[in-house]
Amino acid sequence: MIRVDETLALLKRGADEILLEAELIERLRSGRPLRVKAGFDPTAPDLHLGHTVLINKLRQFQDLGHEALFLIGDFTGMIGDPSGKSATRPPLTREQVEENARTYETQIFKILDPEKTRIVFNSNWMGEMKAGELVRLAATHTVARMLERDDFHKRYAGGQPIAIHEFLYPLIQGYDSVALKADVELGGTDQKFNLLMGRELQKHFGQPPQVVLTMPLLEGTDGVQKMSKSLNNYIGINEHPREMFGKIMSISDPLMWRYYELLSLRQSLDGIARMRVSAERGEVNPRLFKVELAQEIVERFHGKAAAEEALADWELRFSQRRMPEEMPEISVAADGAQAVGLARLLKETGLAESTSEALRLIRQGGVRIDGERAADPQTEIPRGASHVLQVGKRRFVRVRVQ
Repeated sequence: MIRVDETLALLKRGADEILLEAELIERLRSGRPLRVKAGFDPTAPDLHLGHTVLINKLRQFQDLGHEALFLIGDFTGMIGDPSGKSATRPPLTREQVEENARTYETQIFKILDPEKTRIVFNSNWMGEMKAGELVRLAATHTVARMLERDDFHKRYAGGQPIAIHEFLYPLIQGYDSVALKADVELGGTDQKFNLLMGRELQKHFGQPPQVVLTMPLLEGTDGVQKMSKSLNNYIGINEHPREMFGKIMSISDPLMWRYYELLSLRQSLDGIARMRVSAERGEVNPRLFKVELAQEIVERFHGKAAAEEALADWELRFSQRRMPEEMPEISVAADGAQAVGLARLLKETGLAESTSEALRLIRQGGVRIDGERAADPQTEIPRGASHVLQVGKRRFVRVRVQ
C-alpha cells in the first residue's frame, strides 16, 4: 500500500497550491475513497492539452483509488465563466452547450478510467432550483466580497461593466461542491476564488469544506497566452496525429520543458531536470527531447502506431528535404503585437528583398513553413513561436518571433 507521504508527493507534482494541505493529509489517512471534483464549462467542442493538465491530475487521484467527479457545467456554461475576462462574456445557447457537452463525454475517457468516473451535469440541481432558493444562495455573500476577486476588482476600478449574472457564477460553482459533497476540487490558478467559494458554501450548509488543489495554466504554442482555441494557440486532443506532432515540434525549447513538467506521464521531475541540463550543456540536441515528448503525447491520444507514423511523416518532411543542420537563426521583434505577418518575416530574414516580393512568393506557392506550403499572404506567426521558413529548395532560416 502506498504511503501517505508518497501519495502527497505524487499529487503535489505540478500543482501550484493545496488549500489546506493538512486537511488533504487527514483525508488521505482516513483510507476512504475521496470524491474529487473538476468542473469544465462546455464553451467549445474540443478539449486541448491545457485542459489535460487538470484531467491528468484527476486520473492520478483515480489511480490512487478515489472517485472522479467530472462536472460538465451545462448550466454555468450558459452564464459564461468571467474568470480572467475584461468584459462580459456572451452567454451560449442551450443547444450550443448540449452539443459541446456531448463531445466532452467522448474525449475524457482518453485519459480517465470510466469505471472510476462519474459524469455529472450541474443543470441537474440548478435547473430544479427555485427562485427563492437562488436568492437565499445569493444572500450568503456581499458585493464587496465579490469585488475582492481580482478580475472583478479590475473591471470595476476601470469602469468596465459587470453584469449581475456574472456574480452568480462563483456562487453556482461553489454550490456544485455542496450538491456533490466534494472532498477535493481541482481547478486552474485563475479559479482560486471560485474554488474557495465552494469551501465557504460547504461550511454554510454544514458540510466539511473541500480541499482545493490548483494547477498552473498551460501556455499555448505562442509561449505567452494560456492555451485557448479562441487565441488559436492550442493543441487539441482530437487533432490529427501529424498535426498534433507538428505543433509540439514547433514550440520553443524553453516552453518544451514546461510542457514536459505539466504533460509528461513518463518522465519524473528529476529525469526532466537531467534532460534539461544535458541540452543546455550541448550534450544532446534538444530537438531529440522534443521528438520524445511529441511521440508520448500523440501516442496517449491516438495510439503507438499513429505516433510512429507521425514521426515518420515529420522526418520525411524535414530530414529527407535535406534541411541543413546549421541554418541561420534569426529573432524578429513583434513590437508589442501578438503576431507578425509572414511577408514581413520573409523580408527581415533576407528570404525576400521586399514585402511585395514576399507576397508574390507566397502567392506562387514558393514559401514553406516547417515543410508545409504557405498559400495565404495574410498568414501570421504568433509571438513566442519558432519555425523554419523555406524559399526554394535550398534557402532555409529558423525564425523566432519575440
